[in-house]
Amino acid sequence: MAPRLARTIVQLVLICYCSVVVINVLSTGGASTPRLAVCVTGVVLEFGVQSVLASPAARTWPLRRRLATLGVQAVLTYLPVAWFGLDWGSMQGPLAATVLLTLPSRVGWPMFGAVVVGAPMFPLVKGSSPLYCSYVLISVILAGLVIYGLTRLNDLVWELNETRGQLTRMAVTQERLRFARDLHDLLGYSLSTITLKGELVSRLIPVRPEQAAEETTSMLLVARQALADVRLVSRGYRDMSLCDEAESAAKVLESAEVQVETDVRVERLHPVVDTVLATTLREGVTNILRHSKAEVCNISATSGTETVFLTLINDGVTNGPEPGTHSGGGSGLGNLRTRLTEIGGELTAGVDEDGLFRLVARAPLQPRQGEAGTTTAAATPDQGRATA
Repeated sequence: MAPRLARTIVQLVLICYCSVVVINVLSTGGASTPRLAVCVTGVVLEFGVQSVLASPAARTWPLRRRLATLGVQAVLTYLPVAWFGLDWGSMQGPLAATVLLTLPSRVGWPMFGAVVVGAPMFPLVKGSSPLYCSYVLISVILAGLVIYGLTRLNDLVWELNETRGQLTRMAVTQERLRFARDLHDLLGYSLSTITLKGELVSRLIPVRPEQAAEETTSMLLVARQALADVRLVSRGYRDMSLCDEAESAAKVLESAEVQVETDVRVERLHPVVDTVLATTLREGVTNILRHSKAEVCNISATSGTETVFLTLINDGVTNGPEPGTHSGGGSGLGNLRTRLTEIGGELTAGVDEDGLFRLVARAPLQPRQGEAGTTTAAATPDQGRATA
């Protein structure tokens, strides 16, 4: 609606200028048919060119085409002076606006000044009074600036409308990426745990049915949490705790017969930082379960005066692709790097010289300014995370 309204206002202003010129010409020289036909034709042609130039697309024309348009309007401005004399002088206002619209600023404004200064020269040569020459000068300046200003405002309205559309499309894209990241980071861990526990239960049923029943109960809790996570994804990411996630990860790894050492010594963290680090640990453990044959795993977290470090080390690295980087579309460690970068942190991951896979996440105690409010607003309060 706004672009159409701006365009309509510009066209109405041009029509009014058209009408004023025709009325001035006819009121002083009579309304004979030839005079009226020439006047209306000249006005329609000149303001038709001006109307085309009022379109935002005209600003993208090649320079040669813009210069040709300027030349046509200059002919339509100065040629009818031989027929109408002083009555046609005010038509230099639209020409002055066209100069500003078609030429670069460093050339357009001096040319605008030349057109404006030249406007009262013809009346002065014809012996008109200084008062009338001043009237011509002011009318040309006013017409030029009004038409130029309204046309540029029309351009800005169109640009703003296009920008709003682009921002809307970007927001949709960002929401799709968030949805994909949250599904991967939230559900990957839960589904891997369910798979692991299902295999464990199938092995325990013949020999240790009591433990199989306990593992089945634990698996049901994880499944319920996965279902709750799916609902949360549609509303935004929920708060998570690094300490709780470390405890849960240790139990899951022990169920997979992985020896776990946990050393989490952190002060109370900002909710955004806590959630990102907990997500990092969850993804790291998911990678261990999926892509390694680990027997030993070490989970540690320490906090300093400004930074908190999370380190996850495991053996059993396979010869396949680096865990978490094999899948496309920004999943795995790519998601974690994105989350950490957004709060001012960083992630490094790879196999060290001892053949151990080492994942290190560094995050500030306070997320980067502008991220805390956004992430917290999108987060959903923790609704009783199930312990695997």
